[in-house]
Formats: sequence, C-alpha cells, structure tokens
Amino acid sequence: MNSGFIIINKPIGPTSHDMIYKLRKITGIKKIGHAGTLDPLASGVLMCAIGREATRQIDNYVKKDKKYIAEIFLGASTDTYDAEGKVIKINKELPPKNISENKLEKILKKFTGKQKQIPPMYSAKKVKGKKLYELARKGKTIKRKPANIVIHDIELIKYDWPLLEIKVNCSSGTYIRSLAYDIGNKLSWNGYLKNLQRTKVGDFNIKNSINIEKLNSKNWQDYLIQNK
Repeated sequence: MNSGFIIINKPIGPTSHDMIYKLRKITGIKKIGHAGTLDPLASGVLMCAIGREATRQIDNYVKKDKKYIAEIFLGASTDTYDAEGKVIKINKELPPKNISENKLEKILKKFTGKQKQIPPMYSAKKVKGKKLYELARKGKTIKRKPANIVIHDIELIKYDWPLLEIKVNCSSGTYIRSLAYDIGNKLSWNGYLKNLQRTKVGDFNIKNSINIEKLNSKNWQDYLIQNK
C-alpha cells in the first residue's frame, strides 16, 4: 500500500513545497500534497499526503484545528507581520515595567473565541485570482475581507521583554502572524512573529512526526499512516 500520510517535522528555512519535492525524490511518487502550508520561518507538523487516495482526502485535514507555539517580538512591527519582513514601526519608549504576567494573560484571553481576522498582505490568500503576496511585492495594499476564525485557547508560556511566548489552539484559517500583529497593537507596543512551531494538526502531534533527513527510498513506507 503506497498511499497514506507522513507527518514531517519541517525545519526552519525550507518552504513547504521544498518538503514535497524531497518526498517525491525519496518515494518516487509524484502525487504528493500537504494539509496546510508552513512559512519558511515556521517549523513543526507538516502533514503530507502520499499517493492519489491520500491527496483526495487532504481537504478533510486542512480544515482540522491546529496548535502552535509562537514567539512574538514586542516593540516593533514589520510589513509581513513576521521576522522576514521590513521593520516599519519601532516603539522608542523604554521597555514597559508595569505589565505583569497576570495582566498579560487577561489581555490574551480577549483574543479567544469566535472572531473575524484580517489576513496579512504577505499571504497566499487569493483576492480576485491574485495572491495577496504578489500584490504586496509590487508595493500594493488592498482592503482584505475579514475571515471567520476561532481561537479556542491562548496560554502564556513566557514573558521576558521584548519576547512573548504563547501557545495557541485555533481553527483552520487562523494566521498566527496576524494574531502577533494584533496582540502587539492591543498592548500598544507593536509586535511581529519571531518564531513559530506547529505542534498539532487534528489528532496528529509533533511527537508522531519524522525529520525528512531520516527518510530514504527503503524506509519511508515504515512511517506511512493509512487513510482514516
């Protein structure tokens, strides 16, 4: 049986498509896709569908809830909402000393629940057939329609100015870069996503993932999870 899913632990640097390209070379199978893009900056769970039967089921997994660990840099913002972008705002005030972890947790809780989120300009979301990042690279900014998302929970892991580390449990379609930007604005400090790790897609945990360097033409089927 050569069709199923392999849960890749994507490293920081390569694109999600780079992982697909490597899997095609390893498996000799061209029909491979993934259930949710991870930016080059991001690492973690990349659910890859191997073979025609599995790729037909990708949409079912794309819609699954996801979990992340995000590190937000406070005091500045970028045009991409993450560390790969150009800094466009800097908070020149001294680091705030009157914000306790308890107050931070209360602010973060305000971002939980059903809500509308505006996708970043530097994203693959299409508007009238054009990917937003294609327009952004040409210096264009257009009005984006807010998307309905759900953030089930946000947990404060660590706060050490200017870094804020959080754990996020959210619906599919949530942009953690936009969340980082919005949290920075809510705190009046500005902010951008510095690091991101996806730890779960549906029931598939990072503990079940494999580094792609460990896969080869002889062992890849050992890590194949059959369609459910």
